[in-house]
Order: sequence, then structure tokens, then C-alpha cells
Amino acid sequence: MRLPLILFALCCAAHAHAQSPGDYPQAKARADADEASLPAAQRDALLQAQTTVLDAAITACATPNADTSPFVVVVELDAAGRVQRTWREGGTPLAICVQKQINGTTLTTPPRAPFFTSFELTFTR
Repeated sequence: MRLPLILFALCCAAHAHAQSPGDYPQAKARADADEASLPAAQRDALLQAQTTVLDAAITACATPNADTSPFVVVVELDAAGRVQRTWREGGTPLAICVQKQINGTTLTTPPRAPFFTSFELTFTR
């Protein structure tokens, strides 16, 4: 009896992983679609949560004369709003650090899981 249960669990895990995006363009497309599906109140709550997480990440990663080239970090949230996976476009030290800081944080509870959203950063002087 245990063997069929184990096989079923492995099949479910493989199926869930197969649905997860394999690369940045796929993850970004899912994030754009998921964000667009939100009603205004949920979108505002997500934006506020992203701002809080991003402020902490930028503070932790700030260095004098950092390369502030634009970058994007896409995240996959679980049912509790915790970041499970990340993808990044942009390879500056700041982008890499911010991605590491965001990984594992918690945003707002999404309407479904997995839910994808992105942090798009462009700096101005």
C-alpha cells in the first residue's frame, strides 16, 4: 500500500514542477498575467507588500557607487504569500543581492497558488 502512495506523491510533485516556468521569460509572462488578473484592492495590497520587501532589500544591498542598471526579479508565491522561487533579468551585483534578499520573504496572501509577480527596478538620479 505504501508504494502506490509514494508513487502518487512523486507524480504529483513532478506535475507541479513541470508547470513551474523554466526560465525568466516564462516566469515574467506568468507574473504579468497574474498581476493583471487582480482586482484593484488586491493589487494595491500586493504593491504595498512589495514596497516593504524591496525597501529592506535595497537597504541591505546598498553600496557606494552601485551599478544601478535596470533589473527585474520575478517571484513565485505559495498560498501563504511566501516566495518559493525567483528568476532575474539583469546581472549587476545589486540585482543579484536584491534577488537573494527577496527569496524566502513573505508578501501578501495571493488569490491562488502558485502566484507570480515581479519587481521591476529602474533607478533615476
